[in-house]
Amino acid sequence: MKPIFVLNGPNLNLLGLRQPEIYGAETLADVAARCAALADDLGLGIDFRQSNHEGALVEMIHEARDAASAIVINPAAYTHTSVAILDALHAFEGPVIEVHISNVHKRESFRHHSYVSLRADGVIAGCGTDGYLLALRRVATLLAKGG
Repeated sequence: MKPIFVLNGPNLNLLGLRQPEIYGAETLADVAARCAALADDLGLGIDFRQSNHEGALVEMIHEARDAASAIVINPAAYTHTSVAILDALHAFEGPVIEVHISNVHKRESFRHHSYVSLRADGVIAGCGTDGYLLALRRVATLLAKGG
């Protein structure tokens, strides 16, 4: 089976340093390690990536069309602004799960709208970095059901 792409948007490279009262103390490397361990337990492969650049994320999604069975994406601030990421996700045929570490609905009103949600098969928000693990479990269920 093709791996699951776990894609992370801008500023997530600062996880553990930037606003730990909102995002926690775990680093992105910690999250990647936890995801890899769970994926192994579930019999899945993952390809864990991060970029601060919208176009790079679009390219990763394009690559996923041939190389991934599913996408877990935390688009970060691009959630609320990127039609380009939405359009790229519409060209991907597998499951897409959107993840947010914080509960975006308890934050500023501009964070309440997600372009990505228009394509996502599920949205996980406010569960901290455990949201990534929940997303991987959901993807495993969807893939087991055939997509």
